[in-house]
Amino acid sequence: MGGKPPRRHAVRRRVTPQGSSVPVYRARTAAAACALLALMCGAHGAHAALFDDDEARKRIALTNQRLEQFQRDVDARISGLEQQLKNQGLVELLNSLEALKTDMARLRGQLEVVSYEISEAQRRQRDLYVDIDSRLRRLETVPVAASSGADAAIPPGPGPAAVLPPPPSVAPPVSVPVPGPAVPVPGPAVPVPGPAAPATGAAANAAAEQRAYDAALDQFKRGDFPSAIASFTAFVKAWPRSPLSPSAQHWIGNAQFARRDYRASISAQRQLILNYPDSQKIPDALLNIASAQSELADNAIARRTLEELIVKYPQSEAAAKARQRLGMR
Repeated sequence: MGGKPPRRHAVRRRVTPQGSSVPVYRARTAAAACALLALMCGAHGAHAALFDDDEARKRIALTNQRLEQFQRDVDARISGLEQQLKNQGLVELLNSLEALKTDMARLRGQLEVVSYEISEAQRRQRDLYVDIDSRLRRLETVPVAASSGADAAIPPGPGPAAVLPPPPSVAPPVSVPVPGPAVPVPGPAVPVPGPAAPATGAAANAAAEQRAYDAALDQFKRGDFPSAIASFTAFVKAWPRSPLSPSAQHWIGNAQFARRDYRASISAQRQLILNYPDSQKIPDALLNIASAQSELADNAIARRTLEELIVKYPQSEAAAKARQRLGMR
């Protein structure tokens, strides 16, 4: 009786509660069930939330891929349009270049035609001018040469055009009454002009002068300008006071201009103005000087020369040409 009480098993005590601990156990069991249910619901919600995040990420990734593809398509289209525009610009540029080449070829052909027509017109004008000048010079020099030649060839006395007085009356022969035949008595002798003496002196000089001038002019007509320059220069030295010398000096300048030696042409025409201030060739010389100055690109000086020509020789044909060049009426 006074010994120790029997020991209770701990597990059994926990499993088989006694008395007032049964409601507590039930409450705890219910709480545990509720906690388990809550845990299960929470796990399901977390799983659902995790599923929603993955879907959103997939959709975002898919959207990004679509945007990137769209961007690539847009870039490709823009590049294609740019390339097309570049190609179209190159094609238009090539077409423009071809059109320009065609226009240049046509203009070049027209320029050649116009240049040929101008050269032909200048040649015809030069030939006409040479022909007119040679005819005028012949008309100017032939009467002088003819008169000087006639004076040198015919001796003093009645000329060929003079009316000779009738010869004095000659008495018929007087027959002397003598035996035999009658003997006629001659009357006074009538002078009979002999053959004309050959031309000498001034006539021969005038003929040689005309031949030299014509020979130099023929060389100019043939286009042999160096020979023409040499011949006209020799003519001016041999006959400095000849009425043909101003024309010869003028032809020297024209020949130099035809050879495109414009400075020599200007010098020759200046020599004409200096040596023959009263010559009718001075207006043409000034016009030739202006042309040479224009070829040398001295346009201001050429304009002053044309104005000088108009002021000094307003009624000349060269002045009319100068007005046309200056655009004056």
